Amino acid sequence: MRQITKRQPTKLLVAVGLCIATALAGCTPSTGPNPTASAAASGPIPPDWPRLPEGAACTGDLVRFQTILKSDVDKGYINRPVYDEVEPELKTAAEACAAGRDAEARKLVQASKQRYGYRS
Repeated sequence: MRQITKRQPTKLLVAVGLCIATALAGCTPSTGPNPTASAAASGPIPPDWPRLPEGAACTGDLVRFQTILKSDVDKGYINRPVYDEVEPELKTAAEACAAGRDAEARKLVQASKQRYGYRS
């Protein structure tokens, strides 16, 4: 039976340390472009909505949800393609709101929120 000398545990620690260092080397961020930063730089453009009636409940719903979406894209929580999917739905709701169909517009906003996982 081999006897462990004082030197062998040191070799084991060095080997384990090298393994850990090698594993962590893969975690070092690259110097290439940051995908989150580039997504934020190409954030959403202002919505192409008709003029919304001031003080209407649907106006508040639309503006609040649009603000949340823009913030989520800017922070990288959602991708621009997701925003681009939601925006036409919100434009339809904005058109209903501008035409005075408050209840319809609010239902459309609520449906979009639920479809994309936002609390309604």
